[in-house]
Amino acid sequence: MAQDANVPHKQGLHAMPRVEAVWCHPVFQREYTHLVELEHERVFCRHDIRHLMDTARIMWARNLELELGIDREVIYAAALLHDIGKAAQYEGAGEHEVVGATIAAKILDDLPAGCAFAPEEREMMLTAIRGHRRLREGAEPLERLLFQADKASRACFACPEDVRARCSWSDAKKNLSIYM
Repeated sequence: MAQDANVPHKQGLHAMPRVEAVWCHPVFQREYTHLVELEHERVFCRHDIRHLMDTARIMWARNLELELGIDREVIYAAALLHDIGKAAQYEGAGEHEVVGATIAAKILDDLPAGCAFAPEEREMMLTAIRGHRRLREGAEPLERLLFQADKASRACFACPEDVRARCSWSDAKKNLSIYM
């Protein structure tokens, strides 16, 4: 398990033991590994660790810019979990944000006591996961951050034209500029 959250790692960043507990959770690892296998030959927008971490970093930056005060581990855990239902969606089990919230709840409920999120943090994350594909009116701050960062993390502007043409997203939804 990670060091104490207040002790900087050798890279100078503080540990995130609750996020590490999510990453190491056997259900997370099973679902994530299955998703990576299913997307192995996908040529655009994989839902891999790069996407998950880009989403988390964009969320964290926006949280700081907007002075929302959302805990760093809550942001990173929500980003890490937001596409956990994608493999199930590929296999016809339902929309990944709905299935994902169910899987995420199981993971969050099974974290070791020292790595558990508070009930209000858990609910914030599950609401954000359920709402990350379609921004609803009255979205909660974490939900809005996740929705925006999920889209902004996609470098559609750098995708080869022939690959971009096969994407199911409309041009209006694609991130077609470097500054999104």
